[in-house]
Amino acid sequence: MQFDTKIAVVIRTDLEVWQKLNVSAFLASGIAAAFPECVGEAYEDGSGTKYLSLIGQPVLIYGADRPALTRALERALARNVKPAIYTEDMFKTTHDAANREAVKAVIRAELNLVGLAMRAERKVIDKIVDGLKFHS
Repeated sequence: MQFDTKIAVVIRTDLEVWQKLNVSAFLASGIAAAFPECVGEAYEDGSGTKYLSLIGQPVLIYGADRPALTRALERALARNVKPAIYTEDMFKTTHDAANREAVKAVIRAELNLVGLAMRAERKVIDKIVDGLKFHS
């Protein structure tokens, strides 16, 4: 099945594995919150056990260095795509309000990005992530 939209997550490649997984999870939650229509129906196994719903389309994970992350952010904003972001300073906080304060304290040009996620039309996402490779 081909979707009209594409979800892309871009993660800085020099992070520890736990950080990559943590950032990916937080960023995917931002997509689910902003686009509830991308969340599918709840799951149920053959025994009748109920499970939570998931995002109903593939999430493509790309790797990038810091300059490439900044470039992807600027490309997204230039195309009116509002991304979810995660900065290195957020690893030092312990709750959501502190995360927002950490981002608010830094101007966009100086954000130490470690990840971003976005959902938009397929062709728009392709232009934003142009030149990036899937994370390995």
